[in-house]
Amino acid sequence: MTPQSDLRARAEELGQSLPPLLAAAEHLAAAIMLGEHGRRRAGMGDEFWQYRQVHAGDSARMIDWRRSGRGDVQYVREREWQAAQSVSIWVDPSASMRFTGDKARAPKADRARLLALALSVLLLRGGERVGLMGGLTPPRSGRAQAERLARALAQDGAEDYGRPETTGLAAHGQAVLISDFMGDLAAVEDAIGVAMARGVRGALLQVLDPAEEDFPFDGRTIFESMAGSLRYETQRAGDLRSRYLARLAERRERLATLARLSGWQFTQHHTGQGAQPALLWLYRALEAGF
Repeated sequence: MTPQSDLRARAEELGQSLPPLLAAAEHLAAAIMLGEHGRRRAGMGDEFWQYRQVHAGDSARMIDWRRSGRGDVQYVREREWQAAQSVSIWVDPSASMRFTGDKARAPKADRARLLALALSVLLLRGGERVGLMGGLTPPRSGRAQAERLARALAQDGAEDYGRPETTGLAAHGQAVLISDFMGDLAAVEDAIGVAMARGVRGALLQVLDPAEEDFPFDGRTIFESMAGSLRYETQRAGDLRSRYLARLAERRERLATLARLSGWQFTQHHTGQGAQPALLWLYRALEAGF
């Protein structure tokens, strides 16, 4: 089977799994019982938000006289700010994300897609616009957008490691990058630089398999990248463990520093954990930025 036909077969297989994926994403999103994302702020809108005491500079017409008449303190009635925000998501489609260290455990790509789609469902329910970086699925609102996102997320890439795409990144919105970040981190730095230039802030979520964190290899081992472009054979894999873990920690620290200096947020998640904590972290990371 040629690489092209294999990719097409995988795409068709993923396409057939979209209804279960979307159902799983909606089920996961339903477990996050939070208020509407990004809309709990005072501003222009029709929905009542809260009463607050009158501040210096408030005009008399802002006072809610019915509420103020209940006591000696004057109150202003505030409405919610309801301007929809745009969130752009990038899920690494590269071959590296298809890795799993255990046949009983789903590959990283499955978890990344589930989290991205569940987050999208939450945001869309809150009235936000959600799209995928790359320009083919621009930010939109509404139920139909979740189905568009699910179809777009089914596409696999042919390269070993992914590079974030910034085409279609909505200015002054938010962005989410989900990847194992095992490739060239200079590409991630460039993407965040582009985002910052457009007034975009966001979050980085590194998704790893437990085997990539523990390095449970020993003796004769052949390491080969998922797309086959890299191959390394050793007779003493256990001797590499300390160096590998040090390099992994260094990479994690570089990502954390990049996020901190850019005003973004970063965390790590592995596929041996439940998906809900990672989804909750993503949701709150974006909520803090609005």
